[in-house]
Amino acid sequence: MGGSDDGFEFICTRRIEFDAAHRILNHESKCKMLHGHRYALEASFTAKKLDDLGRVIDFGTIREVLGSWVEEHLDHNTILSIKDKKLGGKISSETGQKIYYLKENPTAENIANHLLKEICPKLFAKKNVKCVAIKLYETPNCYVETK
Repeated sequence: MGGSDDGFEFICTRRIEFDAAHRILNHESKCKMLHGHRYALEASFTAKKLDDLGRVIDFGTIREVLGSWVEEHLDHNTILSIKDKKLGGKISSETGQKIYYLKENPTAENIANHLLKEICPKLFAKKNVKCVAIKLYETPNCYVETK
């Protein structure tokens, strides 16, 4: 089947939505407070060649693999910096919730980069595809994209 040899590059993108809370340590305005968003994640994949059916990857596989990970770790959860473990501990002890910690502040940029560089390579290592971009909407009007 077709692929990069014929001069075309195919990129397959799946949208996954989730709800999560976060706060940005040392933010200059109200984002320093714990608050929530309805995030929309667009993960884009490419492959060296299309599969036997003519696809980069089945859209359902992206939902199954990445969507399941997002549901387990981010959806209806709180995303905090590891420097914010005091708050995370209070939330956990009060609600029983497992907090998702990032090495950095949980900005949209850092969440997107974490997904692109750390999570997707592990999740899709055996799928013959590569995640080449993450677009993360924090609100309907604001998003970041990392490649």
